[in-house]
Formats: sequence, C-alpha cells, structure tokens
Amino acid sequence: MSLKETHTQLIKTEANRLGFLSCGISKADFLEEEAPRLETWLKQNMHGEMGYMENYFDKRLDPTKLVPGSKSVISLLLNYFPSEEQNEESYKISKYAYGRDYHFVIKDKLKQLLNHIQEEIGDVHGRAFVDSAPVLDKAWAAKSGLGWIGKHSNLLTKQTGSFYFIAELIVDLDLEYDTPVTDHCGSCTACIDACPTQAIVGPYVVDGSKCISYLTIELKNEIPTEFSNQMEDWMFGCDICQDVCPWNRFSKSHNEPLFNPHPELLSNSKKDWEEITKEVFNEIFRKSAVKRTKYKGLKRNIQFLKD
Repeated sequence: MSLKETHTQLIKTEANRLGFLSCGISKADFLEEEAPRLETWLKQNMHGEMGYMENYFDKRLDPTKLVPGSKSVISLLLNYFPSEEQNEESYKISKYAYGRDYHFVIKDKLKQLLNHIQEEIGDVHGRAFVDSAPVLDKAWAAKSGLGWIGKHSNLLTKQTGSFYFIAELIVDLDLEYDTPVTDHCGSCTACIDACPTQAIVGPYVVDGSKCISYLTIELKNEIPTEFSNQMEDWMFGCDICQDVCPWNRFSKSHNEPLFNPHPELLSNSKKDWEEITKEVFNEIFRKSAVKRTKYKGLKRNIQFLKD
C-alpha cells in the first residue's frame, strides 16, 4: 500500500470513528463546472439579500486561494435525521435546527480529525469549514463521490437521502481521490412539484429569494405579502423538498445526543409558539441554530403565518 493510500485510509477510519456518515476526498483545484453556474445565479439575483454570496468569488471556486498550499479537500457528512418529529399541528422548524447548533458540533469533530492527522502523519496544515466560509460544500461533496446534486440543489445519497450536514477539511497533503457518482434523480420532479413558493425554478436551479428557508432566516426585512398562505406553517427553515424526495425513505435517525431537541420543541402547539416569551425562546433555543433569526425574527415569522 502506498503512503497516499495509507494516509487516506487512516483519515477515513478516524472520520468513521468520530461519527461521520461518510468521508470522500477530492483534489483541491478550480471548480470549472461551478464557475459559470454560480455567476449566472448571482447575475439573476437568486441570492436575494444574501449579499455575502457575491464576495470572494475566486475563493469559492478555488480552495488553493482560500488555503494556500492546499492539495486535498476532505468532505464529510454528518447525519441529523431525528428519531421523532414535531407535533404535526404546530408551526414547524427545519429538522437540522432541532438540537445544538451544528457549527459547534461539527467544528469540534473536525478539530479532532485534524489533530489525529497531525499526530499520525506529521506536519500537515489545514483549515476546517462548516458552512461558514466561501466554500461550495455541495460541489466538493459531489466531486468526492459522496452523492449527487439533486433537482432541489441538495446533495443526495442512495443509502441515506439528504438529511445530513456537509463539512470540509482543506489540507496540504496529497491523498487518494474519489470519483463522482452518477445522478439518480431520473424523471422524478417531486421536489419541484411540492415547493409551495415555486422556488425551484427548474431542475437543479433554486431561486434562493423565493425559498422558505431564506424568507424565514436570511431575510431581514418584512416577508413580502406575495408569499401569504404559501409558507405551510414553517416558522424557521423548510424541509418540504427533502421530505417528498423518494431517496429520503432510507433516512435513519442520527446517534448524536447533541442533536436531540428540547422537549418543548416537539410538544409545543401553535398557541404556545404564538405566546412565546423571550425567556422561553432563550431556554428552548439556548445553543440552537434558531438563534440566528433571533426572537424578533421568529415572532415576525409566526405573525406572518397567522395573518
């Protein structure tokens, strides 16, 4: 076994031990196919108020500009599919936000993985990324064979569907590279047909400015009235395009205790959410990604759903 193969095996074994669903590796170079796609998407203003998407265009497409000297992108998936879901008669929260904020949980695991690489292999430099820097997570995960990009623009995997987080370690180490898998969406249009705001404007193209996740989290202004009666009770994020995807029949619940929800999140009724105080908000979402929209934002979303 070559040194590259030994190092690659060591990394994948440790990723598995840390609880990652899967690990794939690709060469750190320019994402040629993504460049025109991203440029068109931005030009058509499909990023809405997410101005940050226009920043660091080159870095988004070339990891060597983000991490000088980098040679490999290690992509990792971490399952968040819950064992039990919210009360069906209630306002809804996207499943990824049920438990502890994923940024902290995954960052910690990535640090452990990088430490292990440095201890076992030696002088390896790298950076960890969890949805918080100009890195095209889904493109890298697809390039490293972890799944294909579905028509709803999420990464899909035959065995486990799409309810997982994607993260990366970009390192200055030569490794064995994985190859992309084929697309298995076929003629299915379940996600396109189910989106209540018609945000999936065509196969593989999502107009972010119409997406319920964008409207309830990223949008800082008032939600446009054109979306009245189209939000289907989602007060933070939205899982519709994933819930209807046939590949998610294979989702299995996660085994990460930190992703377990606060009991009130599951049992609260609409009335409970409508009357939520700042103190209760802070208690339920103490270390949750929901804090991103803040108490004021959640109240705005609930009011919009009520009106």
